[in-house]
Amino acid sequence: MNDLDTLVQAAQADFAAARQGAALEDAKARFLGKSGRITELLKGLGAMPPEQKKSRGAEINQAKGAIEAALQARREQLAEAELDAQLQAEALDVTLPGRGRGIGGLHPVSRTIERIEAIFGSMGFDVAEGPEIETDWMSFTALNNPENHPARSMQDTFYVDVKDAGGRWLCLRPHTSPMQVRYAQAHAAKHVGTQAMPEIRVIAPGRVYRVDSDATHSPMFHQVEGLWLGANVSFKDLKVVFADFVRQFFETDDFDVRFRPSFFPFTEPSAEIDIRFGSGPLAGRWLEVAGSGQVHPNVVRNYGLDPETNIGFAFGVGADRFAMLRYGVDDLRLMFDGDLRFLSQFR
Repeated sequence: MNDLDTLVQAAQADFAAARQGAALEDAKARFLGKSGRITELLKGLGAMPPEQKKSRGAEINQAKGAIEAALQARREQLAEAELDAQLQAEALDVTLPGRGRGIGGLHPVSRTIERIEAIFGSMGFDVAEGPEIETDWMSFTALNNPENHPARSMQDTFYVDVKDAGGRWLCLRPHTSPMQVRYAQAHAAKHVGTQAMPEIRVIAPGRVYRVDSDATHSPMFHQVEGLWLGANVSFKDLKVVFADFVRQFFETDDFDVRFRPSFFPFTEPSAEIDIRFGSGPLAGRWLEVAGSGQVHPNVVRNYGLDPETNIGFAFGVGADRFAMLRYGVDDLRLMFDGDLRFLSQFR
């Protein structure tokens, strides 16, 4: 056995002894590196006669090829061993049933709004949606709110430090009532010159914003405004419509409705609406659920209509409040915490 055969065997033994990639690379450097034994042998060819150099060079290159082959074989063995170890550590029982994705569902407030829309839709009401950033004029002035009304203060309303093209301040809408104005104005413009103006029957659901936060109030909440305007729409119609809505929403006839005199700038006369159930966890308690009244003549004028021939009522309900009553939730903040343990109950 010549010296090159011995060198190849030594390399194979060192490679076989390496148990990790780093140890294998260290062994490679001893034989194939810049200062390795093969490299030193190749450098020594320069001092040999030409005839001997040719034969010796071929022998060294053959030994180098054998060492490189042994190195590559060992690399593949270590890679396979590492993969086997990983597969053992991460073994999967393919006979187990698969894990299905969680089933999503509508938020309880979204379910409530859809229910309200369906009920009023069955009564012939349209559904109107509009911008959540409104002008101060649409939010207050058009609704007969005086300049010094407390609702206009920054302590109650989120203002945007921008004005619209007409120089009017913008704010996050404090109620969806501006959609009554927008819908009625569009209705009036559409039927201008018509002898018999068609009735306006519309609800406006959506997010609204006020500076308020506790167990029963949120800075962002949901409201549904309603408007019915025509030639002969009275407070009696309001009572019938609202009682029918409560009956369908809560699916019971065991309740009373009470209208308490109140004041709102945009209606005259005005009333708070309370309901009391005859049975269930809320039985016997009067619960305030809405504000309402006959639309003020000044508001009708801002609609672009004649208050002498267009009369009717408006009301506003909190969709979040109705969701809490329907699902038995006593803290409004639970609706918006994003806790899936709570929300998954309503799937």
